[in-house]
Amino acid sequence: MTNAPVPTAPIGVFDSGVGGLTVARAIIDQLPGEQIAYVGDTANGPYGPRTIAQVRAFALGIMDELVDAGVKVLVIACNSASAAVLRDARERYTARYGIPVVEVIQPAVRRAVAATRNGRIGVIGTEATVSSRAYEDTFAAAPQLEITSVACPRFVEFVEAGVTTGPELLATAEQYLAPLQEAGVDTLVLGCTHYPLLTGVISLVMGESVTLVSSAEETAKDVYRALVRHGLESPAGDPVGGVAGDTAEKPGHRFMATGDPQSFETLARRFLGPEVGGVQQVDHISERYPTGVLARITPEMLSAAQGGNGQGANGPGGIGQYSGPNAGSPVPASNLASTGHRGIATDERPDAG
Repeated sequence: MTNAPVPTAPIGVFDSGVGGLTVARAIIDQLPGEQIAYVGDTANGPYGPRTIAQVRAFALGIMDELVDAGVKVLVIACNSASAAVLRDARERYTARYGIPVVEVIQPAVRRAVAATRNGRIGVIGTEATVSSRAYEDTFAAAPQLEITSVACPRFVEFVEAGVTTGPELLATAEQYLAPLQEAGVDTLVLGCTHYPLLTGVISLVMGESVTLVSSAEETAKDVYRALVRHGLESPAGDPVGGVAGDTAEKPGHRFMATGDPQSFETLARRFLGPEVGGVQQVDHISERYPTGVLARITPEMLSAAQGGNGQGANGPGGIGQYSGPNAGSPVPASNLASTGHRGIATDERPDAG
């Protein structure tokens, strides 16, 4: 049985790539005493062009393994994944195991509602996020607002390539944002965690009178609220990732990627800074923290994720499967808590959409 979350455990943050680092940055700034275990599912990302079924399978697989590894809070730092699995995640992890799940859509909506002056709000996001209508559903509590949503799929490609300026990006932004200018929005929600890295060009096109809303800062506030509500704040003076008794030790954030760790580390250092001490490449989180105690995603979910061939992104075992040594033996939360923040990246992208 999965252990109950403990205050000394890390906060698990995951995204399909580097975009979630904007959320990680806000958490590190607001909660400097906490550890972060960051997973970039770059082998399967970006999630934006994929179907809801595919995103759901990938996201639940990673979260299963993070929970098995002993994180105390799950942060879905990806709008596409938040739209696809939030309700499932809260039933699966909060209701069963007491692990809070924080996402990025509701915090951004709250901020946008407070910021708008004329009641016209724009939302930009990936194809998956926009087609899910997750933002429209969340804004439904304020029916007086006019919401205009536009998919901007190439923005993620630019960020993942490390391109945050230049004539091609500017031309793309002008094309994507034209409908929002015509709609007269005065507030624009950056509905993808990659997009805050493009605030320069987005602000240039939209004009200084339009307020840009990023969910990163608000999401970090929600993480703090969740920690306090569940009694999971890191103890005052705890070394968090250091040697017991060494209260001067800062938490060691760790980053993992399922794809090429070098390219991920290059972008992570550029966008996050010196906190990225190194990136470990893993095919499965369970390779480093073998547990296998949670019920894994179903064959039907894996089949949907791979177009019906019944195989997961990394072979027949699928995401979150582990059949090696110690499978079925829970890893205490302290195994992660003693190591500091982790960042994860996955292997090669399958049939990129």
